[in-house]
Amino acid sequence: MILITGAAGFIGYHLIHALMESGTSEEIIAIDNFNSYYNPALKRARCSILEEKYGIRVADIDICDNEKIKDVFRNSINIVVHLAAQAGVRYSIENPRQYISSNIDGFTNIIEAVRQKGIEHFIYASSSSIYGNESEVPFREDSPFHNVESLYAVTKVTNEMMADVYSRLYSLNVTGLRFFTVYGSWGRPDMAYYSFAEAIRKQRPIQVFNNGNLERDFTHVSDIVSGIKKIVEQGPGNRQEGRSAVYNIGRGNPVRLMEFISTIEDALGMKAEKILVPMQPGDVNSTWADVSAIRRDYGYEPVMDLKDGIREFIEWYRGYHEV
Repeated sequence: MILITGAAGFIGYHLIHALMESGTSEEIIAIDNFNSYYNPALKRARCSILEEKYGIRVADIDICDNEKIKDVFRNSINIVVHLAAQAGVRYSIENPRQYISSNIDGFTNIIEAVRQKGIEHFIYASSSSIYGNESEVPFREDSPFHNVESLYAVTKVTNEMMADVYSRLYSLNVTGLRFFTVYGSWGRPDMAYYSFAEAIRKQRPIQVFNNGNLERDFTHVSDIVSGIKKIVEQGPGNRQEGRSAVYNIGRGNPVRLMEFISTIEDALGMKAEKILVPMQPGDVNSTWADVSAIRRDYGYEPVMDLKDGIREFIEWYRGYHEV
């Protein structure tokens, strides 16, 4: 039995879809708190598909509610994929307590339940944000965290440290995944690619931070979930019991922001009015994943080209918004 937290979210939805389409023999328990960080209607729409296609109902449970989490873990769970978290770099500057509550207190509730139940494999979401403005690229898992730029990133570093200590103290098999700028259909409206598409379609100007001098390792959600699925299916491998591991999971191919915007323009068949502005607080100049470790251990191989990935998103966007 697999527990997936944050199941109504962008990655959680796609992961459940991928597992079910592959004919998994594992029963899936799915939970989410449906918070209002972005419009919960999008989360409900994802859940409707999961229930209609696969009979999976996403239970409305907050990971910060420790008594309800204890109830969830009374099931015969053997794998936990913990994706629930308060996302967003900028929002963490405005609402720091929300991040401490969800990303640290909530994480503690989950990993403590994992410890108490002796779960076979705990897989959790980290982020490329932990690298901050690291000067050496591509980012390697053993790179130091000298320049963390946001409270969101601090919470993810904390998660990794907690997971490692829990693993060593209690002999847990723990795997962390540092996601790199995930995009695709059913994505989060606060992400740049979604907000750019929305603004361009409505002929509103877009803000281009750091005057466009940014680059990101944009990774399509299908590649992300293919990697998670491999880890779910293959388990912790030959790792010594009680050892944690952490992996970058990205495309491994950074793209300049202006090229990214141009790709969205081409897919929409419209041009953007661009307003060049300084770097926003908490942001970083570049992200670039070295994925050699997850390729070596799990056979991970990202395949989605940026143009095809943006085309897939725009096709979904037009259909979802009926434009």
